[in-house]
Amino acid sequence: MSTPTYTLQDGTALPAIGFGTYPLKGDEGVMAIGAALAAGYRLLDTAVNYENEAEVGEALRRSGVPRDEVRIQTKIPGRHHAYDDALASIRTSLETLGIDHIDVQLIHWPNPSVDKYVEAWKALVTAQQDGLVTTIGVSNFTGAHLERIIEATGVTPAVNQIELHPYFPQAEMRKTNADLGIRTEAWSPMGKRQAPFDEPPVADAARAHDVTPAQVILRWHHQLGSLPLPKSGTPERQQANLDIFGFELSDAEMSAITGLGKHDGRLFGGDPNTHEEM
Repeated sequence: MSTPTYTLQDGTALPAIGFGTYPLKGDEGVMAIGAALAAGYRLLDTAVNYENEAEVGEALRRSGVPRDEVRIQTKIPGRHHAYDDALASIRTSLETLGIDHIDVQLIHWPNPSVDKYVEAWKALVTAQQDGLVTTIGVSNFTGAHLERIIEATGVTPAVNQIELHPYFPQAEMRKTNADLGIRTEAWSPMGKRQAPFDEPPVADAARAHDVTPAQVILRWHHQLGSLPLPKSGTPERQQANLDIFGFELSDAEMSAITGLGKHDGRLFGGDPNTHEEM
């Protein structure tokens, strides 16, 4: 099964779909992440706050997949936004993962009331220059947050990972990212427990294309230009979630799924302007 790739504005490439590892932990987590690698995933998304970087590193070592074929993505937590703390956080992640460089390093949330995310971004720029990380980006940043860090450093993130699913399609934020040349990644791409599998636009498309509702939603992401990061501990679902490149949704099907969006369809009220995650 061949997965297309996106070329980022820094010249590196990411698979068009990745594997979300939250909340996979312990031996079961290592096994689930290893199964994802066996299925063909080559982008693994973790974070300091997921407390499973060690499991990601162990799964990679056990998998036998060459290190240079896998892109490991992790995130700096809010408590490490001060410049020196951010650099130390990256070094600790390297040690915990057991790798010599991080492929994609993100800032997890801007935490604007703390107001140190510009420091954290400057630290990521330094880490990239020093070869600790290859690609740098952000997560849950709004247009205003992006504008501020770009103005402060002259460096535009390659990636912005945001909440994005059919109930919260984020058209404006996706356009902002695209206008800046930033690749949109999607966390909780199916909407977790609120996944709209039974909604007519999803269910009808699944029947029409003889695929699962989950595959329809992940294909919707792909056709939007969004890079989804689905999580599943089940090998069969992991494989199915990767198998989204053999069919295409019509414009009408795409519009109907996007039409499921709500004014604020966030899963837990995680507005980046107010939500704090340390």
